[in-house]
Amino acid sequence: MITEQILEKTIEEMFSSIEFPSEPKGLYDPLRYMIGIGGKRIRPLLCLTTYALFKDALTEEVTEPARALEVFHTFTLIHDDIMDRSPLRRGQQTVWKKWNEDVAILSGDVMLIDSYRRICKAAPETHGQVVALFNRTAAEVCEGQQMDMDFENLESVPMEEYNRMISLKTAVLLACSAQIGAILGGADETQQEALYKFGYELGMAFQVADDYLDTFGDEKVFGKPIGGDILNNKKSWLVTRAFEKTKDRKSLLDAMAMPVDTQEQREAKIARVKGIYTSLKVDEDAKDEILRYSDRALDAIHPLHLSPIRQEILKRFEAKLIGRVK
Repeated sequence: MITEQILEKTIEEMFSSIEFPSEPKGLYDPLRYMIGIGGKRIRPLLCLTTYALFKDALTEEVTEPARALEVFHTFTLIHDDIMDRSPLRRGQQTVWKKWNEDVAILSGDVMLIDSYRRICKAAPETHGQVVALFNRTAAEVCEGQQMDMDFENLESVPMEEYNRMISLKTAVLLACSAQIGAILGGADETQQEALYKFGYELGMAFQVADDYLDTFGDEKVFGKPIGGDILNNKKSWLVTRAFEKTKDRKSLLDAMAMPVDTQEQREAKIARVKGIYTSLKVDEDAKDEILRYSDRALDAIHPLHLSPIRQEILKRFEAKLIGRVK
């Protein structure tokens, strides 16, 4: 049996030894930089975890596709940071801030290409299914990002539309990661669907948790400045819920329109919007929503009929991912 300790050690080795071309440095150094500053590696870890439900040894036929998932995710972060004007990622300068926007765009492009090179190393008998799923998911992630950008021009969005956006931008890649591991592990169609749903619901919980932590988290733990969504008027779960609940829409809009030119103004805007959230108990609503999605993720694995030990592995994965809010 592939233990959690083996999985975690493998993930560490996979990304400490990952290689990119040496030249031109201006193109590939940002890739090494982004991979080097780390992250939770939840997508490749989920892929290896679901694979380990059906197999007893890890080979390159799963480790390279698992790497591809992280490389693809990192590509989206490089480009997202440009669009969001984010100065920090995981406590470090973002690529566009450390180099410039042109470098970030081109390095992100080559990172996407690298992810396809790696996904194509899936076992031959699974290659078609894995690549088709990856292709569909990659397009969905871009669709979600476009929805997110479209929302910037709206005062507010319906919760149904917000949930659709995060399902595409975040949840489908976790779902894809879970299903790719299952495909490579030899799972049948029913098992694959169950694990896709597990990853999807977990992804929804993860994104709501991310939105919650952006306002109510600890900057040292969160890895980027608290209140970024408020300062950028991002259509987060919190503000979407606040518009649903408030009887004083003008006060919320006025708070969102506050200037952010100085540090004092930024702090004042964060404090005011955060105060509106807490008065409406939006923070408590977010915690309830996170628990609802995580419960649905655990319900999804019942059809797998896993042994208690393997069930526990998935439950611990869920707990590690969402436990930062619970």
